[in-house]
Amino acid sequence: MVDVKYEINAVSRQVGTRTLDAGEARVGTLIRTYNAEPEDVWEAITTPERLARWFAPVSGELREGGQYAIKGNASGTVQRCEPPRGFDATWEFGGEVSWIEVRLSEVPGGTRVELQHIAHVDDERWLQYGPGATGVGWDLGFLGLSLHLSDPAARDAFDEEAWAASDEGKEYVTLSGERWYDASVAAGTPEADARAAADRTTAFYTGA
Repeated sequence: MVDVKYEINAVSRQVGTRTLDAGEARVGTLIRTYNAEPEDVWEAITTPERLARWFAPVSGELREGGQYAIKGNASGTVQRCEPPRGFDATWEFGGEVSWIEVRLSEVPGGTRVELQHIAHVDDERWLQYGPGATGVGWDLGFLGLSLHLSDPAARDAFDEEAWAASDEGKEYVTLSGERWYDASVAAGTPEADARAAADRTTAFYTGA
């Protein structure tokens, strides 16, 4: 059993923008504190053996300048790596390139993890799906990391596909979509537009 409301509320979410050389990009940010030492969290998010246990099989060289590939998902290049404080990497998927930046810091109660996904998204696609298009997926990743760090054996036995199709899994995705709706409105998106985008994204993830 997953404490859905606890896991959802443990993450803070923000939507913003950043000016890059190629123009303005959208930024989705997730922040959570895990009850674990920075070195343990770093190992969990950067070693293939542990990534496969909570995220997905990852191949390649997870070092600065190295290239990686996530099975059935994105690939890219590690542009910056400073263990155990953080890394930057390209996120290449579907013929498009975006970027992720991950930062770890020791805080009272454990390790604060901040992930930013930076992408050039045209207005039409943003209006259609909003920040939840990638945000819900990252929420699921943050949940996987939480389960892994709290009890690796339990996470190993977790049937992610079956859970995602369950009422509990659909509740988690729906609440994630609602939180990204809130973050979008807070960033200045008109409520009607944010609502429609959040509903479409939730429907996509839940198969509704």
